[in-house]
Amino acid sequence: MPSALFVVTAADKWTLADGSARPTGYWAEELIAPHRVFKNAGWDIDFATPNAKAPVVDEYSLEVLSEGDRAEQENYLAEIGPDLEDPLNLADVKEADYDLVFYPGGHGPMEDLAYDQDSAKLLQARIDSGRALSLVCHAPAALLALDNDNWPLKGYTMTGFTNAEEGEETIAAAKWVVETRLRELGADFKQTDPMQPYVEVDRNLYTGQNPASSEPLAQRILRDF
Repeated sequence: MPSALFVVTAADKWTLADGSARPTGYWAEELIAPHRVFKNAGWDIDFATPNAKAPVVDEYSLEVLSEGDRAEQENYLAEIGPDLEDPLNLADVKEADYDLVFYPGGHGPMEDLAYDQDSAKLLQARIDSGRALSLVCHAPAALLALDNDNWPLKGYTMTGFTNAEEGEETIAAAKWVVETRLRELGADFKQTDPMQPYVEVDRNLYTGQNPASSEPLAQRILRDF
């Protein structure tokens, strides 16, 4: 039975350029949709966070939903709540134990995983292993924790949350944004129209552009297993 490790942000705020902070966390759909796909396919799934801190959902990711969709996602989070509330410590994770390492997004990864060296070690080991690594939306921010001088993903085709999707106001307020930083490091960054599903695969790296890409990304991974 295949196994997946979901590496989830433990941040509950995102610090902006002026030092102020916005509430954040993981984006509900980006965790729920892939989790459901892999769970329904019979996969074993573990969660890991920095310091084994229980992750929090970005409330805005629920507020933007219809009443029915919000209730459905809240029910799913309640169902998997015991696992989410007792994650593995990212520092203790063994990369070789999992067929897939998957990073959901939200602005949270820009606060912690973008700098976390335990995550960087896991990512580097995963890239070197050739086994499946996947990041969606803002989660490619975690790739910034890798050695920027000798960035191992230079030239890789990938996607993530775009500047067009982020919007001028957020870009002006942020310390940095995902698309710009990935391009600066040498990624071959691809995208489609804002908020439309889009998936890129290059070698063992699977990336999705935005929340709408979460389920298609998981389905794309399944086709390769």
